[in-house]
Amino acid sequence: MGLHAQVRTRDGWAVQHAVVTVTDMTGAQVLRAEADTGGTVVADTPLAPGPYTVIVTAVGYAPAASTALVTASGRAEVGTVVLARAGGVELPPPGVWTLDPAHSSVGAVAQHLGISSVHGRFTDFGGRIEISPDLAASRVEAVLAAGSIDTGNALRDEHLRSPDFLDVDAHPEITYRSHGLAPAGPDRWTVHGALSLRGVVRDVDLDLTYLGTGPDPWGGVRAAFRATARLHREDFAMNYNQVVQAGISAIGTTLRVELDVQAVQGDALPQG
Repeated sequence: MGLHAQVRTRDGWAVQHAVVTVTDMTGAQVLRAEADTGGTVVADTPLAPGPYTVIVTAVGYAPAASTALVTASGRAEVGTVVLARAGGVELPPPGVWTLDPAHSSVGAVAQHLGISSVHGRFTDFGGRIEISPDLAASRVEAVLAAGSIDTGNALRDEHLRSPDFLDVDAHPEITYRSHGLAPAGPDRWTVHGALSLRGVVRDVDLDLTYLGTGPDPWGGVRAAFRATARLHREDFAMNYNQVVQAGISAIGTTLRVELDVQAVQGDALPQG
């Protein structure tokens, strides 16, 4: 008896603590229930047979309304209610998406002398994203040319390419391959993957924010993402350092990775 429903986003994640209100044909409220952390709504209040209006609301989402018919059992089986985010942002459609290097950036930030930051970027990279209908099975692959590091200082860049740091002659490529995806909030996910750097492979998580999808001027469809991660240099055998006065390291041991990515739907990039 009562009501049973599942509340989900369009990309399949549970909407926690959504509120379901049931009214009869006169508009009088006959039942109100809240979804649990898994997006499931169960209410045991028996309902008289007949048609009802079911309204589902949640903070940050557009409300959804539908009609439910209660049978002689006194139960309304609403099924899955899909809520659209208020900002209209959803995951891109399933399929292959190709990274567009011309409209993307891969950067890293290191602390310098304990008081400021040095910003660098890689200028040669590519990759692809496979959005699966089963979102947890989606995949990300990226390859960066290690020698394309650019911090705006030629002498520093040559040192970064040396065996003290990236060792680009022995390890010309940096690769990242994901092996899992987990929701971390509205429009946010944690990408679990393996980073290969200097021949060392370590698990590295990306904190990913999906920014939206839209058409481009060349007839394609683009999706935008922002992601960050933190790396420890010693995890990848980059142990070089110079200690200046008071024991302060010239270069910090932690790197903050910052990604701003545009990907184009399909296996190839459009002209433009």
